[in-house]
Amino acid sequence: MLNYLWALMILTGILYASFTGNLPAVTEAALDSAQEAVSLCITMAGVLALWVGLMRIAEHAGIMRKATDKIYPLLHFLFPRIPKNHPAMSSIAANCIANFFGLGWAATPAGIQAMKDLAELEDEFTMNHVPQNCFIKNSSSKTKKASEKLSPQTKSKKIQGPSAREKSASTEMCAFLVLNISSVQLIPVTTIAYRSQYGSPNPSGIIGAAILATTASTAAGIVFIKIMSYLDRKRGV
Repeated sequence: MLNYLWALMILTGILYASFTGNLPAVTEAALDSAQEAVSLCITMAGVLALWVGLMRIAEHAGIMRKATDKIYPLLHFLFPRIPKNHPAMSSIAANCIANFFGLGWAATPAGIQAMKDLAELEDEFTMNHVPQNCFIKNSSSKTKKASEKLSPQTKSKKIQGPSAREKSASTEMCAFLVLNISSVQLIPVTTIAYRSQYGSPNPSGIIGAAILATTASTAAGIVFIKIMSYLDRKRGV
């Protein structure tokens, strides 16, 4: 959908410029923007490489494990179904720590890994809590005759009960996404780098406002997570 929206806006701008005689200005703006994009990517690549490297060093030095242990009470409060030593907990902790220091791009690899770990955890939960009526029992002749009358489509639906929710995000995955988007940022490094690239006289002047804004968003996200978790427990999910 976004691809169609972008294409529509670009075509609208080009058509409007053609009818108003500003097509050369559009071409010049496109070339200038392309040059700025390349310069910005080079700048951000350096910032990203620095902080991702520091995160890797901290991980191999055991600092991330210690940090995970320190913030485990908070993570357990938000994700009570995740076992303490599960890999998902470490990935979530790494993502939260990176976001806390404003390293949005550096937090992305940990966030992707956390989603993969949460998907595997959900598969384990699903396989360990399969309703017995999802399987076709052959303990009696009546049951065997009834199963033989079922169409292949019906059999496959019954047998595939455990994977019925394969394409659905779990409660933990949704909670992690909300937490990732609304994370508190102590130092918005990425935004400061952007401001510095575009010549701001005081790139770090937004730190106070960023702390207040992200604290409010994180508080709202945590409240939403707990409300949805309560509703899921009430529905027996």
